[in-house]
Amino acid sequence: MGNPKELTRAEVVRAANHFRWTRRGAKWTVIVGERELPARPLVLEAAGVPPNDPINSHQAVEILRRLGFETRYAKDRREMEIKEREEPSEKESGSILEMVSAVTREVPEHEWERVPADLSKNVDHYLYGSKRTDQ
Repeated sequence: MGNPKELTRAEVVRAANHFRWTRRGAKWTVIVGERELPARPLVLEAAGVPPNDPINSHQAVEILRRLGFETRYAKDRREMEIKEREEPSEKESGSILEMVSAVTREVPEHEWERVPADLSKNVDHYLYGSKRTDQ
């Protein structure tokens, strides 16, 4: 059993490669490679100490930052998600013409070829099955 304050970056990376965490809701996380893992449990795992070790999340985050890892706080993540939802996309901002234009750019060319040439005159026919009007 080691001391979490004496961890090396290599020990944290090694522990992260084999780390399994099924719980949700960790307030502090760390980015190791392409994975986002809970900070305190990872530090405890890397040090080989039991989960009831007195080290707290803030101390674990400081250890990880000292070793050069990116850490995140759940509140910051939630604020970013809210901000992303609040910022209108190209489809949601601007005039109706800009919105329609943004949507129609996503439709593949071969799908446009399937649109009937007389759609504007016979829209009721194509939507509801009413009688066709002559061209």
